[in-house]
Amino acid sequence: MLGKFFATLNKDILLLWRDRTGLLVLFVMPAVLVVIITLVQNNVYKLMGETTATVILVDQDRGELGQRIVEGMSRVELVTTIGGEKVSKDRAVELVAGGDYQACIILQTGTTARLIAKAEAEVRSALAYDSVMKLPAPELEILFDPTVMGGFRSAMQNSLAMVLLEFEIRTKMAALSGFLPEFVEAKMKKSAGDFADYIKVPPLEITMSTEPILLVQAGSASKGGLAVMPTPTQHNVPAWALFGMFFIVVPMAGSLIKERQEETLARLMAMPVAYGVILAGKIAAFVLVCCAQFTLIFLIGRFLLPLLGVESFRLGTEWGAILLVVVAASLAATCYGIMLGTICRTYEQASMFGSISVVAASAIGGVMVPVYAMPEIMQKISVISPLGWGLKAFLDIFVRGGDVAAVAGELSLLLLFAFGTVFVAWLIFARRATICS
Repeated sequence: MLGKFFATLNKDILLLWRDRTGLLVLFVMPAVLVVIITLVQNNVYKLMGETTATVILVDQDRGELGQRIVEGMSRVELVTTIGGEKVSKDRAVELVAGGDYQACIILQTGTTARLIAKAEAEVRSALAYDSVMKLPAPELEILFDPTVMGGFRSAMQNSLAMVLLEFEIRTKMAALSGFLPEFVEAKMKKSAGDFADYIKVPPLEITMSTEPILLVQAGSASKGGLAVMPTPTQHNVPAWALFGMFFIVVPMAGSLIKERQEETLARLMAMPVAYGVILAGKIAAFVLVCCAQFTLIFLIGRFLLPLLGVESFRLGTEWGAILLVVVAASLAATCYGIMLGTICRTYEQASMFGSISVVAASAIGGVMVPVYAMPEIMQKISVISPLGWGLKAFLDIFVRGGDVAAVAGELSLLLLFAFGTVFVAWLIFARRATICS
């Protein structure tokens, strides 16, 4: 029995080795995808939180507010001159609309003066001055490149809002320093009667620090303390490795269909070899290919991506858990391919349905876009994706620092999926064999 199993295993490995085009699809496609998508997402990731964006500042006001914006805007490179000349509003709009810069901030003439006047009016109103005229709030304009998405827009607006809030606090404190002595002196004289002439409130200078009184410590939560910082590399390496592993359904199904069409399977069944042994050898061959795929993607993440300026992939120390997830995901992929190869009548049917189903499962499973970023309805649907189960298990290990116990649920789902699909394939094969006999 063992000799028959290894003979079947050897046969399928030789057939795979001869199919050079299929091997290119299985190994080169996920390798290229993980490099390209990680590089792209890494740049977006940095733009959203680590590196600086280039923004034009059109300061027509020439006042204190513009200086505060230049000093206070963090992670933003503010450009005020191009080619040694001040940038006009029209030129800035043209450059941003053309995609040369991500955004431009426009300060109209007199913005600082109007802002100070507005702050003084609010302070006077708060001190119960009579008939204080309400002034309209001055406006500051920020224009974005039309292709810039919501996350960057929100980050820019929040950063600018913090600078403006600090300037507003300083301005109101200065106004309060000027108006409060006058207000207090007037109130005291009103109550002092004959002694009013002796009352004199000295000038005040009220200052308030803008340094935070509460520091926020940001990190990643894990059961064993801080695990690995979430980066595009830590997500994309296991995600696209899974995608490549599940794409094995196409050659797997094609192999079964080809054996049926060329009557190779009939000749094998005529020999004293059980169908279960044939399936076991085929599953083992393709599981080995899936493990080789994962190893290749890991090596790319570990050694090639750092050469391209991306953080290296970190595998962690839970080798047992990693191996179990890789084997379970490989079994799920190969058994799904067996089911497709048994159900479909032609290679075209298997390749079309297999490709579409794997792409759809990867999309809803979080391979292309993290599940938490999807709409609520898609988050609920994502629980049916075997790629989603595998990816969650990998992220639990690589990012959250989990062990075998942490991924037991996902392992169970992957193994149940593998058993269920191969059982369906077995039932269909048995039914066809009964009809033929």
